[in-house]
This record gives sequence, structure tokens and C-alpha cells, in this order.
Amino acid sequence: MSLHLQTPIRKAVFPVAGLGTRFLPATKASPKEMLPVVDKPLIQYAVEEAYAAGVRHMIFVTGRGKRAIEDHFDTAYELENELEQAGKQELLALVRSIQPPDMDCAFVRQPRALGLGHAVLCAEPLVGQEPFAVLLADDLMTAPAEGLPVLAQMAHTFAEQGRSLLAVQEVPLEQVNRYGIVAGPPAGGPSPLLRIERIVEKPSPANAPSRMGVAGRYILTPAIFAHIRQQTQGAGGEIQLTDAIARLMQHEAVYAYQYAGKRYDCGSKEGFLQATVELALRHPQVGTSFREYLKGLAL
Repeated sequence: MSLHLQTPIRKAVFPVAGLGTRFLPATKASPKEMLPVVDKPLIQYAVEEAYAAGVRHMIFVTGRGKRAIEDHFDTAYELENELEQAGKQELLALVRSIQPPDMDCAFVRQPRALGLGHAVLCAEPLVGQEPFAVLLADDLMTAPAEGLPVLAQMAHTFAEQGRSLLAVQEVPLEQVNRYGIVAGPPAGGPSPLLRIERIVEKPSPANAPSRMGVAGRYILTPAIFAHIRQQTQGAGGEIQLTDAIARLMQHEAVYAYQYAGKRYDCGSKEGFLQATVELALRHPQVGTSFREYLKGLAL
């Protein structure tokens, strides 16, 4: 049975239980999702993107040592009181804007590191039987100039299609082994969609069906949960979301959405540094002076 064309995406899942080993020692006692890009942690960029797409229920799948994420989206009474007493109204408004009044946050534990598919399954009791978004905070996505954020683009397309969507981008052939790779024909219509016929997790360049790599944004129908439950553990003992999506494709259409915007792979040091520099250059307070600083470097 197809979903109603105007079904809104009300809930978003943020899998944040990973250990962040690529950023040790910085992540030994602090979640990688709390690493700041200029003046906001990675997880806040992802939550703001979901909020801009109309999502109001944020579901965080956490693990041990992730308390800082809960604290970040909680009310900081002492801090707010200090700022109010000091008359620092701009900073007070900034702190309160992290969780707007109409935004709800819920947290569920992933007891063992069993992969992205398992993390999504942990959110099922909170998602229920409705379509939902999945956002990976490691992938910091910026909107095109005067355009919609990536998840908002996808939400508009989902309202038309009512089927699962995976954000994709073309990647260099030598990097296909870092991504889930999809292949399929254009779906037709005004949106940049492919109807996925094949999806392969991290193939070798010789075996890749295309160069269209899945980025860290998904809109999934609730049927995905049953397929994750049927999925056996694969390499590394993980339950892969990609494998469950391949099962879902046997029962309903799944589309790849070629988004407009830019993705920074902040799970890598190089991508994190690129995001920091480029977002600093756009920052309203420090952008101009930082640009002048960079010009003066002997590169």
C-alpha cells in the first residue's frame, strides 16, 4: 500500500553511538559528534538540517560515553541564569536556540556496536510505523547558494514519491570502496532521481556498478525495520543498513536522490579540516578576518 503523497517527515534518527577512533585522542572522553566546526558541534549541524526540513522529533541512538550529546540539547539552567544576570541577551538567545520550544529530543541506547542497520533498528520503538529520516552527523552537508538544505530537498521529493530515498553523489572511482554504491536508471520527472536496481556496500573499483555513492542522508519507509530484523551479521559482525535496503527493494521501489549542495566527510581528519576552513570563511563574525589571515600564510 502506498503512502499518502503529503506524508510529512516528522521524525529523524541520529546514530551517534560510534567510538570515533579516527579522531583519537580527542574522542577518548568526548563524543566525535561533539567536535566543533568553528563554533557548533557536528551533531548540531545535522539537527538544524533536520529541523529546517520540518522534522520536530529528534531521536538519538547513543552509547556509553555520549552523555555530552544529551547535555548539549538539554536546558542549562545555571548557564542561562548567569547569562541573564549578566545581561548577555544575544548569548542567552543563542543557547536557547539549540533546542527550540517545538523540538522534542529522545535518546535510546545501542547496547553493542553492531552496525548502522542495528542502530536504526534500536530507534524502531520511538519511530513507530511512519516514514523517518536518518542523518549521519559525520557527513556535514551545506545547502547550495540560495537553495534548500539537503534533507529539505529530499523531504519535498518524498512528498511526491512516498518511497525510500537515499542521498547520493558521484565519487571518484578510486574511492568507491568507501561507500555504498547504487546503480539504476533515471526515474523520470523533475527530480534528479534514479530508481535503484543494485546497491553494493563498499565494492572494489573493479566490481562497482557505478560511481554513485550513498551520502549520510536517508528517508526510509517503516518497512525497513522488518528487513533489518531479518538481516544476519556481515563483515565485522555488523548488521548493514545497505543489506536491509537491498531486501526492501525486492518489495517496494527505492530511489537515489542526487542532491544539490556540498558534503564534508567529517569522519576523516582531512574532511573535518576542510569543513572548518570553508565554514569559517563564511562565518559572519570571523569570516573576513580569517580570510585575510589565510592570505598572509606562506603556503
